[in-house]
Amino acid sequence: MKKIRLAVLGSVVSLLAACGSTPNQQPAPVVDRTTSTVKPVDNAVVAPAPVPSGRGYYTVKKGDTLYRIALDVGQNWRDIVAWNNLTNPNDIKVDQVLRVAPPDRVGGAPQTAAVVAAPGAGLDVKPLGAPGAAAPATSAPMASGGNKTGPRGDKRAYSDSALAELEKPDAAPAAPVPPAVATAKPEAPHAADKPAAASQPAAGDDEGVSWMWPADGKVVGTFEGGKKGVDIAGKDGQSVLAAAGGKVMYAGSGIRGYGNLVIIKHTNNLLSAYAHNKTILVKEGQSVTKGQKIAEMGKSDSDSVKLHFEIRQQGKPVDPSKYLPPR
Repeated sequence: MKKIRLAVLGSVVSLLAACGSTPNQQPAPVVDRTTSTVKPVDNAVVAPAPVPSGRGYYTVKKGDTLYRIALDVGQNWRDIVAWNNLTNPNDIKVDQVLRVAPPDRVGGAPQTAAVVAAPGAGLDVKPLGAPGAAAPATSAPMASGGNKTGPRGDKRAYSDSALAELEKPDAAPAAPVPPAVATAKPEAPHAADKPAAASQPAAGDDEGVSWMWPADGKVVGTFEGGKKGVDIAGKDGQSVLAAAGGKVMYAGSGIRGYGNLVIIKHTNNLLSAYAHNKTILVKEGQSVTKGQKIAEMGKSDSDSVKLHFEIRQQGKPVDPSKYLPPR
């Protein structure tokens, strides 16, 4: 009996020693499931949208106005508003990129055309749809002797010959008719593939403009003197005449430094400007003839009564003395 007690006591002591010992192992990792493993969106790299640039575009600078930009590029300010979908011509911002040339002159391309062959007829030219769109399907009548259009409906008694005949393939389809486009001559493109001639200024238009002096008076400022045109001194209310025939593309006082200003467009490349007027006598869009009275001389935005006259070619000031007749 005593041996049994000693054995039980030894077992209990061994068990307590095993529970009290600390195993040499690392603690289990603790996972914080409240923290998201998804990377923040701010770290994602987003490619910026391409900004148009180059010829036909203008980046707005500090102090610019839409009217000033229109004068500098030789365009009507209303056209620039339309090309850029502006709701307010006075609301333009620094570094804003504006289209300042017609869309067909800024990376535009003439519309291409798809040539569709019609059986028994000539070429039918149709405009292409959106890029990647499937070509229009064309239907052609089935040639005689082609594939069957219905199932075999006759009943025959079973035989080896009948089974062999039923297993024969259908008649071969007739050879396809060559498309009509193959007979078309490549050197004779359709008119739709040619660029519109109206988008290009006619040669010789600039040389064909007949000029005259816009006012009588002494020239008190010349192009060589650092000005963008010539200054002609005169009297208050003196007549200001159109130096050449054309169409009024601006009449107002929205360009700082020019006062009451009239701009006349003569060709796609040439325009003339008449500044510091007392009164403007024409309206935008009005056609004028050479020598027609368009304003009265004054000193708006100037320290003296004078006419500031400019000729611009493609928006750049040129020396008026090279165009005006000698006096």
